[in-house]
Amino acid sequence: MFKFNQKDTEYFDLFVESARYFYNGALMMDEVMLDYSKATDKVREIVELEHEADAVNDKIIDKLNMTFITPIDREDIYAIANGLDDGVDILQGTLQRIVMYKTGKAMNGAISLTKLIIEATDEIIKALTMLKDIHKNQAQILDATHKIAKLESEGDRVYRHEVAYLFDKEKDPIELIKWKDILENLEDTLDHCEKIGDMLRGVVMKYA
Repeated sequence: MFKFNQKDTEYFDLFVESARYFYNGALMMDEVMLDYSKATDKVREIVELEHEADAVNDKIIDKLNMTFITPIDREDIYAIANGLDDGVDILQGTLQRIVMYKTGKAMNGAISLTKLIIEATDEIIKALTMLKDIHKNQAQILDATHKIAKLESEGDRVYRHEVAYLFDKEKDPIELIKWKDILENLEDTLDHCEKIGDMLRGVVMKYA
């Protein structure tokens, strides 16, 4: 019943394209976490990535404004599109902070959180790839959203552990402030992934 024709699937193809920008931004973050010397170059790259992600989001919104009948509710399309675009913005801001703060070598917890973001954004791509046939792929989409929720929960655990470590071991208050802010931004990114997962779960419940 809810298998869309080729023309209708353009929204879903654009969602996947946008999600890949989010995922690629996470990969850039990972490179910086493992090698701080790449930070300045990666900031330049993610600024360009963010512009490309904005262009995809604009394409989705423009199509939405010109389409009377949409494959899923207009508010769902709008929310998913902006959610994906906002994810790239959050990563860009975090990378810019890393350069601005001159953080140097990353904390282990920051590396772990970035790995979780990579996994979460990969699950978002998987879910969106299957969204064009909601009825057939209902179980797989929900499985991906459940994995995202688990990754976010693990991120909460890592975040709490690392902040506790900072307050217990870090004697330099400036370093503590720097890394607490970075950790918060990484944890916020995982929260954002879960919000996107919740949106997708809502779409499945509505249409499957």
